[in-house]
Amino acid sequence: MLFGNKPRAAAPAAPAAPDDGTGVLETLRRAVEGAGLPAQTAEAARRELARLETTDPAVAEYAVGINYLEFLLKLPWTTCTRDTLDLRRAREVLDARHRGLDAVKERILEFLAARALRGAAKPKILIVDDEEIARANMAHVLGKEGYGIRTAADGLEALDILASGFAADVVVTDLKMERLDGMELLRRMRRTAPDAAVVMVTGFATVGTAVEALRAGAAHYLGKPVNLTELKKTVAEILEARLSASPGRGPVLCFSGPPGVGKTSVGQAVAEALGREFVRLSVAGLRDEAELRGHRRTYVGAMPGRILKELARIGVANPVFMLDEIDKIGAEFRGDAAAALLEILDPEQNARFSDNYLEIPFDLSRIMFIGTANDVSRLPGPLLDRLEILDFPGYTDREKRDIARDFLLPRHLRENGLSSEQVAFTDAALSRIIDDYTRESGLRGLSRTVAAACRRLARLTFDDAATAPASVDAADIPSLLGPRRFTREAAEAGDRVGVVTGLVVGQHGGEILFVETARMPGSGQLLLTGSLGEMLRESAQAALSLIRSRAAELGVDPGFFEKSDIHVHFPAAAITKDGPSAGVTIFCALLSLLTGRPARCDTAATGEITLSGRMLPVAGLREKCLAAKRAGIATVVVPKTNADVVAGLPADVLEGLRVIEAGDVVEAADVVLRGR
Repeated sequence: MLFGNKPRAAAPAAPAAPDDGTGVLETLRRAVEGAGLPAQTAEAARRELARLETTDPAVAEYAVGINYLEFLLKLPWTTCTRDTLDLRRAREVLDARHRGLDAVKERILEFLAARALRGAAKPKILIVDDEEIARANMAHVLGKEGYGIRTAADGLEALDILASGFAADVVVTDLKMERLDGMELLRRMRRTAPDAAVVMVTGFATVGTAVEALRAGAAHYLGKPVNLTELKKTVAEILEARLSASPGRGPVLCFSGPPGVGKTSVGQAVAEALGREFVRLSVAGLRDEAELRGHRRTYVGAMPGRILKELARIGVANPVFMLDEIDKIGAEFRGDAAAALLEILDPEQNARFSDNYLEIPFDLSRIMFIGTANDVSRLPGPLLDRLEILDFPGYTDREKRDIARDFLLPRHLRENGLSSEQVAFTDAALSRIIDDYTRESGLRGLSRTVAAACRRLARLTFDDAATAPASVDAADIPSLLGPRRFTREAAEAGDRVGVVTGLVVGQHGGEILFVETARMPGSGQLLLTGSLGEMLRESAQAALSLIRSRAAELGVDPGFFEKSDIHVHFPAAAITKDGPSAGVTIFCALLSLLTGRPARCDTAATGEITLSGRMLPVAGLREKCLAAKRAGIATVVVPKTNADVVAGLPADVLEGLRVIEAGDVVEAADVVLRGR
């Protein structure tokens, strides 16, 4: 056994001094002071810093406060991009991105033209001061900036100038004047010139008077004698803020139309034409109001709303902000998300939008909001009232062919390792793809089908480039895509008794709809099937009552309903159907059933009816006509009250289609049904 001293163990390392967070707070304090934040925001940041100084860094509230300050500093409180209001360039961008959509492009150019004129207008400044020298000095300095200047010696004279039609953008007024002081002028201006910004000037500046003036609505407060350089800078900042604010005070644009017609890409083109950042936020399926308004910081895992998070991400306060699929927004026990959009989209409220996480008003009025929807009828009334609906119609076959040839085909050939020099598609081949393999108002299905054809060609070229086709004609399409997917079902079905073709507009654009009827022994019941809404049920009741009331005139046995049941069926029962445009179709189907007159397979009708037999106007005629052409319909019967709409349809929509305008249901039935 060995005896001796045991080796001494190494002394444990001294524990590191805990981080008290002083360095982090000091970094944030310097960032707050150097960020140029608005006064209210900077004060809120200082209060949060003061609270964190007395908070233990180990508690959860400390990390929440740090995250709050970091997010506050990321927000673009004053950072904006300057608009590029070149209408010629805007038209070139829209034409280069989209074929057709002429009415949509024209409306967007009108919108941008109004914005350009508003930005180019000479700002008007009204200077109010009872000291002639001060008034003259301010007028001289601001006049050199190119502003339109008017001066007044007191508040009463200023009110007379405003009442005479001088629309002042900025009013620079002295606080102390004999006949009418600046505070009273500010109050009266709220009624006569509510949009004018007011800069209050006085030699008796105190904290109390400054606060009172700002609370009354003044934009800025300057002391006397006026620093003319500071005045010039203040006026320029006010005018710049007004210019970068929301374009106009009209409703927000909402692009409405079926999927694949270019709503999102048009929004991107608008942003490119203006030189603004583009943000797209899909609100489809959004049910929690806090997703837009943010969570209060008292909750675990609280986050700001998605609007402010997107602004913090892109770093500018005036992007083109697209709210996609707003017709699919929902509501539940956690709040109504659609109601949150009311404040976000209202130009009277969103200048002081309050996010629950931020708890400081943030100006959203500088954002150009654009909504998109497939079916605006699903929007709540108050939200719809804030929107200007811009309808995106479906594309005609000619427009689809041109888009496929000029845009889709070159892109998909390139993506599949081919080129236009290797493979060429004839117009007949593209037309066959459109007719036999797609059935839509937009372009997504056509794009997928063209991509499938290009992939097949790439495979053939890879296997044997010598035998791969260099030119694709209509006869080659089945070998690339297989058997045709769609037929012209209406034209190929043949004339039938009791079955009439109608035209409707759904979420995917115009569609045809068959109305089938049957008669059987019974006790006088009307059976309606096909997942119908209340309006369609009422239309069927009205059509049957009209036939019964005019049975002799229509050649129908007056007692047909006493010992018979009538069944009206709309196929595709899995799809819910409703709307005010199937009355004439139901009437013609019932009349065909009861008289034995077959309905023409190449004729379709649309229109609502009254009990007196009048046909009421309907909407969506362009989409319905396109749906009729896709289904092989040759004749369309529409109400005579839609004559102006028919006259305004483009020639390629009406090409190959005969449109007959009927004043009443009997006239319409004589077109739809054979014989009499």
